Amino acid sequence: MDDAIRLLYLEAMGITVWKPKASNSPVSAPPSAGAGNTPSEAIALHSEDPPYAAPTPPLPPPASISLAASSDYAAPNDVAEMDWDTLEKTVSTCPKCRLCETRTQTVFGSGDKKADWLIVGEGPGQQEDLQGLPFVGPAGQLLTEMLRAIGLGRNEVYIANIVKCRPPNNRDPKPDEADACRPYLDRQIALIRPKIILAVGRIAAQSLLRTEAAVSKLRGRTHTLNQTPVVVVYHPSYLLRSPGEKKKAWLDLQLALNTYREQK
Repeated sequence: MDDAIRLLYLEAMGITVWKPKASNSPVSAPPSAGAGNTPSEAIALHSEDPPYAAPTPPLPPPASISLAASSDYAAPNDVAEMDWDTLEKTVSTCPKCRLCETRTQTVFGSGDKKADWLIVGEGPGQQEDLQGLPFVGPAGQLLTEMLRAIGLGRNEVYIANIVKCRPPNNRDPKPDEADACRPYLDRQIALIRPKIILAVGRIAAQSLLRTEAAVSKLRGRTHTLNQTPVVVVYHPSYLLRSPGEKKKAWLDLQLALNTYREQK
């Protein structure tokens, strides 16, 4: 999808269209993406875009993994000293919770390991479990567009999840599962040293910030995690079900962008 259609898409939602990398001031949307195209037609074109996905080789069937400790497993204290390669290898064989019994593979994370922006979601879904990448499929496509709206490509951020294995039937991760995975995420944060963290959705926000508050209470303001600013946004899956909330998500993305600029 080209930028002209994206701008029409934002305009159709009633959102002020602007180009953050070119200017700090709002700019007008282009007249049209093509002869006869209206904002509603632009949205229709957007909805037909293929989901983000990376080609992957055929995967073996899920392996049966014992919950017993193994020589490949590292205790949380060891995790804090790991480099990227060791951390990823440890995650790939992790037996710390029940999710290891049903996963196809772990979803470690993807993107720029020196990025200023860290995007944290809740956990892998079916497509993520199959491809080994975070945020693919329709929700991933919308996340890609949300990032593009503030001038960021997926290769300019790092994307990770609260849990590295898919919960069965895409259920919410249980607290003990999130706690078991937390040392891995903490180490990723320490290695990346992001300037800002975008917590995507309820599970990510509540887990990162150690709170039970609703997303509606957490969004719209800046939090901190070990002195790193955290901004909470609605999950793309929720926005696909509740398109009327996209304007709030846009406001939160602008808050994140302004917060990031203050860190530079």
